[in-house]
Formats: sequence, structure tokens, C-alpha cells
Amino acid sequence: MRHTLSVLVENRPGVLSRVSGLFTRRGFNIDSLTVSPTADPAISRMTIAIDSTRFPVEQISKQLDKLVNVIAIRNIAPENAVERELGLFKVSVDTGHRREIIDLVEIFAGTIVDVSSQHLTVQITGASEELVRFEELMRPYGLIELVKTGVVALGRGDRTT
Repeated sequence: MRHTLSVLVENRPGVLSRVSGLFTRRGFNIDSLTVSPTADPAISRMTIAIDSTRFPVEQISKQLDKLVNVIAIRNIAPENAVERELGLFKVSVDTGHRREIIDLVEIFAGTIVDVSSQHLTVQITGASEELVRFEELMRPYGLIELVKTGVVALGRGDRTT
């Protein structure tokens, strides 16, 4: 089962290395990791997606809480989270399939961000599962390359994450 941890940390050099080093030393795997500043420039938010089948989330949270630069940790339950991921997909197109690909981009509420005579680069934003479905649909057309940001998440409602 995937869990999303929102970890507030001091916005200082070396913090990302310490957090990722903790995962390495303990043998924990990170499915995705995103880091960005918050409204307070002294604090950054790490959004860490993990598979909790191997290690309990509580164990991971306790280990993170021991790190000096960690301010707060919140396990965001999927039903209480707004989660998004950004993907860029470069797809090979020929004149016979261009319209089909454009129609699929529209269905996924995507944006074509670059066009050439033989390629389209598409931006899709949504839940991780949506990006996976789009990727699967693009493979038969000739998916050349893709890149994803990893999950970003905030808790629903007025409670801060």
C-alpha cells in the first residue's frame, strides 16, 4: 500500500541528503520524492511516497522524526489528500495518427507543449494512475521518452499539511 508523507524540514543545505541517507541506511525504498519551498522561505516541504508493505509507516516516521532538521511529519491518508503528478511525454506522430493522439490528450485534459513534424510533447497533470493510463495509451503510437515529477500532495479541508 502506498503512503504519502508530508515532511516539513528546515530549508538548509544537506537536509535532502540526510533524509535520503536515512532511507538508504534503513533499507527503505522511496517511490517518489519531491521537495519545494513553502510559503515560509525558511521551510521546505518534502513529499515522500513510499510502499508500506515492507516497512510500517510508523517506523519510517519515527526514524525521520529523529533527524535534527525535520520540523513536522504528517502521513496523509489517500482519502484525505489531494495528490497530483506532472508528466511530460514525447510521442512519435505521423499524419495518420496525429488526430487520434490529440483527441487522447484532450480526454486527459493535457496540453501539447511542443510540436514538430514528427513528434508531439504532451504535458499531463493528474493522479499517478492517470499518468500511467496515458503512458499505456501512447506506447502503441511510439512513446519516445517520458519524465514525471513525482507526487505532490496536500491534505483536504482546512487542516494544514
